[in-house]
Amino acid sequence: MIIGVMTLTFRLHGNDSLKGKRQVAQSLKQKLRNTFNVAVSEVDAQDAHQKLVLAVVTVSGDTAKVESRLSKALAMIEAITPVELVNCDTEIFSSSGVDE
Repeated sequence: MIIGVMTLTFRLHGNDSLKGKRQVAQSLKQKLRNTFNVAVSEVDAQDAHQKLVLAVVTVSGDTAKVESRLSKALAMIEAITPVELVNCDTEIFSSSGVDE
């Protein structure tokens, strides 16, 4: 089993409320879920008005599929998002799936 985790950090210029941040977050999360069938969650800076950190997670039996899905998700985010993407970290994990 291959697990891919992509952490995206955004800067929300001019945002002065958690409601505005939540609208941006919900829109991005829904588009990612609908388009790529991935899990998406806000994972850090929940109380910060101008910073949004999302984690995108996907699982497959094939490393190439995981890498491709995360790469395509990043490309879509860069193309559609009105906010500044300041950082993107991607990690790929392998699990043998053997019970100990």
